[in-house]
Amino acid sequence: MFAGIRRRFRPQSVLWLTFMWALLWGEFSVGNIIAGLAVALGVTLLLPLPSIPGSGSGIRPGALLGLAGRFSVDLVASSVKVAVIALRPAPVPPGAIIVVPMRVQEDLVFSFAVTLLNLQPGGTVSDLDIADRKLTVHLIDGSSTKVIDREIERIARLERRLIHIFERNS
Repeated sequence: MFAGIRRRFRPQSVLWLTFMWALLWGEFSVGNIIAGLAVALGVTLLLPLPSIPGSGSGIRPGALLGLAGRFSVDLVASSVKVAVIALRPAPVPPGAIIVVPMRVQEDLVFSFAVTLLNLQPGGTVSDLDIADRKLTVHLIDGSSTKVIDREIERIARLERRLIHIFERNS
């Protein structure tokens, strides 16, 4: 039990949370510092966050910036695509539900993938199977196998980028 507490205790996090607590209250008084320490200790010990994937070897910042850029481009393209579907006089294309296997190993990276996919218009992760690493994705445009294959490839590219950024053993 004490080994788990020792592993979760991170002095930098406690100091940062204490500082943020005092900033939220607007003054650096003894009472606010003590209350901030109590809250910070409670948060870090009772509500631990998962460790960042990569077994302590860090992330690849250049690749992370590349992901942010690619995500921005995909966000604009997806927004335009959904706007065109919504505003055109033609009928709405049929949707599609696809199951996409994922190769990511870390749960946190898996959740990053789900979050990034859900932030873009045109598709939503409607179910995820953590044990088997599969996503069920609803696509707004499932009009052809070519369109569906393009979306599957987009998800696979995102997955490859996340693996490259966060997972060292792959």
